[in-house]
Amino acid sequence: MRGKGSQKKARLERLKNEIVDYVATAPGASAADIVAFLSNERKMRNHGLTTRKVGLFIPLHLSDLINFRLDSSTGKRIYHLAA
Repeated sequence: MRGKGSQKKARLERLKNEIVDYVATAPGASAADIVAFLSNERKMRNHGLTTRKVGLFIPLHLSDLINFRLDSSTGKRIYHLAA
């Protein structure tokens, strides 16, 4: 393989931007809400994220922009923008 993977980097950046934009407009979103937004609203059907992978993706790539808290009743992560 030759090249620097510019298309892969561009897809990653678009995915990160879409997640940050969604959490900014809908604070209190769960991982399932984020995946549904990407699949249904933005038509990014091949983004590769599941609800379980969002829990790993956000701390790995977006930890400086997005934080989470645990919902006391369900135990799910609720995402919001970092202050």
